Amino acid sequence: MSKHRVYLELGPKKVFACSVDWPGWCRIDKTEEAALDHLIDYAPRYQVIAERAGIAFDPADLGDVVVVERVKGTLTTDFGAPDAKPDVDEEPMDDAERDRTVALMRAAWDLFDECVAVSPEELRKGPRGGGRDRDKMAAHVEEAERAYIRKVGVRFPPLHGDRDKRDAMRDATVAAFLDPPPETPWPVRYLARRLIWHVVDHLWEMEDRRDQ
Repeated sequence: MSKHRVYLELGPKKVFACSVDWPGWCRIDKTEEAALDHLIDYAPRYQVIAERAGIAFDPADLGDVVVVERVKGTLTTDFGAPDAKPDVDEEPMDDAERDRTVALMRAAWDLFDECVAVSPEELRKGPRGGGRDRDKMAAHVEEAERAYIRKVGVRFPPLHGDRDKRDAMRDATVAAFLDPPPETPWPVRYLARRLIWHVVDHLWEMEDRRDQ
């Protein structure tokens, strides 16, 4: 029987459950069990990402969830972002896995851009009356990526909404992922997981706040 490898990031008050083999598929909740349940609940939504990437993904075929690692989180974990680097992210990657990860990354970007294009500027407020509107969310996603890729030696000036510069930055991100410097603060596995998670997390947020 196949196994679905997951690691848990344990913050002081919150827990992230993250798929090892499907980068960006991460969900947070108050306990390990709740985080794992939340992760599985989002399988159909992650399936959209995988299918756009041209990768077969059937939630029914993922197999039993196996927690392969628990890693200590931080206050950033509780704030709502995965912050710890699990040991599994030090595993080497072959060319096929790198190409697969790039396909997922590009699929996440494409779906986010499409969501931005069809969403109203003013989004429904969150349960506490907060949340960024469309353009600020899009700018936040891009600027976060600009910060992330510095961890693998890629530096870009602020984008200020310039799509050509953003696309050049994304191409540079892919290039750095495929051929990273010998030593970087972030393993490229972690870069891909963190970056794809951030894009799809805001994609799903925008979808939810647009449609309800």
